[in-house]
Amino acid sequence: MAGKGVTIREVAAHAGVSLGTASRVLSGNPATSPEARTRVSDAVVALGYRPNLQARSLRLTRTNAIGLLVSDVRNPFFADVAHAAEQAALGADYVTLLGNANENVDQQDRYIETFLNQRVDGVVLAPQGRGSGSLQALVDSGLPVVFVDRTVDGFDVPSVTTDSRSGMTEAVAHLAARGHHRIGFIGGPQAISTGRQRYDAFVETLPAHGLVVDDALITFGDFQEESGIRAAEQLLAAPTRPTALIAADNLMALGALAAIRSRGLRIGSDIEVVAFDDIEWLAHYDPPISVIAQDTDAVGRCAVELLMRVINGEEPESIVLTTRFIDRHG
Repeated sequence: MAGKGVTIREVAAHAGVSLGTASRVLSGNPATSPEARTRVSDAVVALGYRPNLQARSLRLTRTNAIGLLVSDVRNPFFADVAHAAEQAALGADYVTLLGNANENVDQQDRYIETFLNQRVDGVVLAPQGRGSGSLQALVDSGLPVVFVDRTVDGFDVPSVTTDSRSGMTEAVAHLAARGHHRIGFIGGPQAISTGRQRYDAFVETLPAHGLVVDDALITFGDFQEESGIRAAEQLLAAPTRPTALIAADNLMALGALAAIRSRGLRIGSDIEVVAFDDIEWLAHYDPPISVIAQDTDAVGRCAVELLMRVINGEEPESIVLTTRFIDRHG
């Protein structure tokens, strides 16, 4: 294997080092060991790697700007994360260029290309799907990258995520203790890591409370409000509708609440609802909605702190924050 088609990821794999180490060696960053420099240099020769000069210039020129790409700017969770990230970046003397992927891979890719062209010093992003061509190009460029909220299999990138299981376990235990045997679930897209993790956490928790996994009580949306309406209508139209419902994000929960009320059902007495993400309007809903809460301030702040460490030549470990259940029923 040789030629300009060889990527920096292949060089890193051949040398037996991380992608970040390979990138720093190739950019001349002194924060590398002699052994790492030798292994990467040998891999470059063996594979015939030709560096992307444009990408190299990105690493050598500081702009004191970072790119921040959220999944949906209309989602209060991502708005709060973006605000926390922006404030943390300002505290580190960086300005933030904000992009909205709109839960769409093509829109994500347009922003990634723009960030590369604008020569930002690094990127924090919530990746879409299972990894697009532009996402691979971004990582291969050697530009410092941190994933936030979501991860993508096969990408060696530090991330800030949350543990869905802790809060989900508490939520299911709460509903089971209140006598709910038919708990409906509106999951997110299974192509997205958070969608898969929240679904897995739900189905793996049920047996501990003597509950079976019933496919008739499970449906999926796309983390947006309209899909929450459709999913809830499907569940509520079933011959034996659920007596409780967990929605895997706040926008789908909002849609589910609208569908429930359109049928004349009473929240809390006819059906109990739990939403993933503690957003302000859920606490002020009538009646207030119980939630599985994430610390959005910590998510955004930690993502920028990780990115600053990558920019400075470090290889930080990923961070997993906890979730917790907040009971607002009683």
